[in-house]
Amino acid sequence: MVDSRIAELDSAVVLVTGAMASGKSTVAQALAERLPRAAHVRGDVFRRMVVSGRVDMTPDAGQDARAQLALRYRLSAAAADAYAAEGFTAVVQDTVIGRELEDYIALVQTRPMYVVVLAPDPATLAARDAGRAKTGYGGGWTPEIMDRGMRRETPRAGLWLDSSGQSPEQTVAEILARLVEARQLPAGV
Repeated sequence: MVDSRIAELDSAVVLVTGAMASGKSTVAQALAERLPRAAHVRGDVFRRMVVSGRVDMTPDAGQDARAQLALRYRLSAAAADAYAAEGFTAVVQDTVIGRELEDYIALVQTRPMYVVVLAPDPATLAARDAGRAKTGYGGGWTPEIMDRGMRRETPRAGLWLDSSGQSPEQTVAEILARLVEARQLPAGV
């Protein structure tokens, strides 16, 4: 028997977002693995596809960086919609914070859509970043700056989880248990 919460995610889009080193990749992968038909749409892949002329986001990013970020979001939203249209749950993982979160929700045409914001504390972000091969911080970013900006500028859409003391499996279990809090209504509702 399929868990009704998992069945609710059939042909849906789930955005897992948060600061760098919040656990987005790990949690999105673990969530996708719990579902019978799922695709893990990694937003950063679209950034890395730019071979020359790439401008990365920094705290004082200019127009070119913002335009490339908007392109990346459009591409990942389109990919998520395409997977959902084919009966997959598209689990999108990317750093979508600030006012861009509302824009991203509007880009995704699929409903149901769910938003999960992983919001561990800055000390946890720093510890997780130090414990991985790649580093998310640099270029003017620190865990404190990222966390402060996320909490002050990001609309309270979806399910916000302080996953500081959780394993990825515990975070996925909490997402599934609180799925209704993550659900986004269609535009205009």
